[in-house]
Amino acid sequence: MATKVFVPRVESLASSGIDQIPTEYVRPESERDHLGDALEAEKKSINGPQIPIIDIKMFDSDDEAVRKQCVEEVRSAAVNWGVMHIVGHGIPAELIDSLREAGKRFFDLPLEEKEKYANDQSSGMIQGYGSKLANNASGQLEWEDYFFHLMFPENQTNLSIWPRYPPDYIKVTKEFAKELRVVMTKMFNLLSLGVGLPAEKLEAEAGGMENILLQMKINYYPKCPQPSLAVGVEAHTDVSHLSFILHNNVPGLQVFYEGKWVSAKCVPDSIVVHVGDSLEILTNGLYKSVLHRGLVNKEKVRISWAVFAEPDKEKVLLRPLPELVSDDVPPKYEPRTFAQHVRQKLFKKEQEAATK
Repeated sequence: MATKVFVPRVESLASSGIDQIPTEYVRPESERDHLGDALEAEKKSINGPQIPIIDIKMFDSDDEAVRKQCVEEVRSAAVNWGVMHIVGHGIPAELIDSLREAGKRFFDLPLEEKEKYANDQSSGMIQGYGSKLANNASGQLEWEDYFFHLMFPENQTNLSIWPRYPPDYIKVTKEFAKELRVVMTKMFNLLSLGVGLPAEKLEAEAGGMENILLQMKINYYPKCPQPSLAVGVEAHTDVSHLSFILHNNVPGLQVFYEGKWVSAKCVPDSIVVHVGDSLEILTNGLYKSVLHRGLVNKEKVRISWAVFAEPDKEKVLLRPLPELVSDDVPPKYEPRTFAQHVRQKLFKKEQEAATK
């Protein structure tokens, strides 16, 4: 029987009064020249390029020209940025506030209460409360704790590992999942039309109603005494089709655009949408899986809610859609299941870490 690996909670370190972070959280020197405090980074980036903001309510218009404009704005953002802020998404503000409050109240619990929900990554039980294991050659850790669980489809969720406190956590999260599933379909429709396919095509190829899973990760980033040395989440692309991000209005997200890191503004009533690897494969690279990371800061706790729209591990074949390849535009990716893609990506990451 495998021994459960003890992982220190970043919250404990942050609340212990340290003024220097442990060495396992210090990023390599090659990264440090462009790290810094997230609050300062947002202020500095105000005059630079900005992640597009798109009102997807335009897609509901009776005016065909307005609908086409919405498709074009989403297409352009997915091609050029791989990320966008969406507004006019239709999820009630009160529900989003309730979701944020439920997540905050869980993380406000004493540590020993949160530990009752601890996951066990060493045995493959990844759902629950956790912190990142040192799973690369340098043993680097990220300045965050998190809670992770499947939230949709409802018949596949395991409510026994969902927080029992606050009492409305389950109700609010279920309701949000249903609302977000509708938004996800709208985004797939827009993105499908954007590459010249019928509106329903891309979602059907991505897994459809039964085989697209919504996995939620609540990220908790404590205050950090040395934000120029650490990251909340290291630079990566998501393996999902799409990722939907909410936050507590504290900046930290950065995306890589035209050779530079761009800080995401806190746009009222918006959801950040990322293109992930799986959608990049389906569209043969027309839509770009965005490289992104999370910075930390000295003054404020940041909490984000990331929902990953992922295909079933084995039932969905990821390959460039035949309509998007030709003699002039050959397929850029070999067919693979989602499970194979995740394994290949982890293997590549381990190889890269081993050569550093």
